[in-house]
Amino acid sequence: MAVDELQAIIQRCQVLEEADFKGEDFNLFQVAGQKCLEDGYAAQLLEVIQNEKNKVIIKNMGWNLISPLVRCILVYKQEDDKREHCLKILDQLAQLCNPKELFLGLLEQIEQTSGEQVCPTVMLLLQPLQTVLLKLQNKKAYSVGLSLAVIMNQLTSLPVPYTKQQIQEDKLGLCQCCNAVVDFAKPFVNEVVKNMEKSSEYNDMELKEELLKFCMKSLKYPLLTAELEQLEGIEEHPFRQFATEIIDILWNIRELIPLVFLHHKGKSPHWENEEFADIERKNSAESLACLSYLVFVQHFGIDCFPMVFSPSYVLQCNMVHIEVLLKRTEESVLSKGLDLFESCLLRLEDNSLLHQYLELRDFINVSQVLVKVMTLCPIELLRKKGLNILQLFIDKFEAEGKYTLFRCLLKTSNHAGVEGYIIKNIKDQIHLSLTKACDNIWFTGHHLISLLDLVLLLPEGAETDLLQNSDRIMASLNLLRYLVIKDCESDNQTGVWTMLAKIEQNFLKPLHVGLNMSKAHYEAEIKNKKENRREAQSSNTICSLTVSGEKMPAMTTEMQLQVLRSALFTFDLIESVLARVEELIEVKIKGGMDENS
Repeated sequence: MAVDELQAIIQRCQVLEEADFKGEDFNLFQVAGQKCLEDGYAAQLLEVIQNEKNKVIIKNMGWNLISPLVRCILVYKQEDDKREHCLKILDQLAQLCNPKELFLGLLEQIEQTSGEQVCPTVMLLLQPLQTVLLKLQNKKAYSVGLSLAVIMNQLTSLPVPYTKQQIQEDKLGLCQCCNAVVDFAKPFVNEVVKNMEKSSEYNDMELKEELLKFCMKSLKYPLLTAELEQLEGIEEHPFRQFATEIIDILWNIRELIPLVFLHHKGKSPHWENEEFADIERKNSAESLACLSYLVFVQHFGIDCFPMVFSPSYVLQCNMVHIEVLLKRTEESVLSKGLDLFESCLLRLEDNSLLHQYLELRDFINVSQVLVKVMTLCPIELLRKKGLNILQLFIDKFEAEGKYTLFRCLLKTSNHAGVEGYIIKNIKDQIHLSLTKACDNIWFTGHHLISLLDLVLLLPEGAETDLLQNSDRIMASLNLLRYLVIKDCESDNQTGVWTMLAKIEQNFLKPLHVGLNMSKAHYEAEIKNKKENRREAQSSNTICSLTVSGEKMPAMTTEMQLQVLRSALFTFDLIESVLARVEELIEVKIKGGMDENS
């Protein structure tokens, strides 16, 4: 019945001229063709389409069959003969239909798909879409760009497989689909390359720009969040393969080096809406950051680069990308930022980076963002890696650079643990200055005095929260103890003896007062908790406790007592070191007086 209806419409249209086809004819053809497909008469429909007499009809009306055809192909099983017939119909339509009409029909199908059907639909339609695009004469660059944009927009709705198991399973088909899209783009890349070798006509430049946009989108998704390390047991890592192909396209269209070193972004669209402009800038920045990671960490395309760039220049170029990556919170992106930073630093010799680099805003920004990773990232492995990279960063600067960086971090980190770590580094640099034959002016004399002004003080005097600042305070006391032991009053290389009165006023005396206040407060809290425990029927009563201004999770009285005792132990430790420092100062001063008398 369905085949008879189709044959009737075909016979009616065969006697008409192409210009005489009416809207009703299109509708009847679509309905009859759809019914043939749904009723399982794909073989008969294929015969109709292959019939030379029907060529004009199929050219004008065939594209209407795309939607039902795609539905049937996705429903039929792989080995079903009907599916094979449907695939042949699709191939015939790509050859025979009006390219413009079929192009719009194919894109519409890709746009309308969603969820689990995205990759199967895209994979199915890539070949016919490529065939149609290669036939187009007018607006070819625009059509290629639109096709790639629609495909990538659909793919970005899918989660990127991250673990080894997810990549191997490729449940939604994203890994396979991404590499198929690259194959789809290759003829157009070859066309651009061929035309660039001849001349630089405007049309060719348009197609080049569309391919560049595709590469930029691919760098942001899926490559920015994908796992790109070589995984054991996966010979051909699909995302590494995809990354290689994207780098190859950029190299072939002569955009790889400009993107990596000149931050050239092609023709950015002009947005009247500033919000859209900001989104475009952010997307571009993330794509460029991912590209740098691919080149300098994974070494994709590294052979294309001339070996003329100094390690410090490579670091300078990458700081903006490192900042972009470190500001993201996803593990997959954050780890790329840390790896890129580490890779750039490892190229440098220790003590080789000039202090002038810290006059560049990117260098300061990265150090501050790195501190946030070290202190706020919930993943311990990344926090530890961040700390190791901070030390690496410090080690690469020459003395004045280290000095400048220390001052900056002491003023901006707002974290006692980081400040304590920096103070320990200052102590190490002073030790090198005092033990080396060469004189280091930045960690002795008046420069050091200026730095010690930031170190040997309590941020809020006696009111400083000693528990919260214990790391910084202990590091400062240890530094002062070292200075008193190593630097004789007669030599005074570090200037510590010159500023002793200031240290006592700003650091030691307020610390004594603060310790007395804190110990008294915590001892009273312990006494109070013990009395409450006696009054309570059970020691398992759940209470709340505030430590260092932060409310602790609900705890039993016994747990709270443990926390309070731990705080008292910290105060005792600080007090012990403080007493030792004051004892050493007294001994040194007395020894100096005895020598003078």
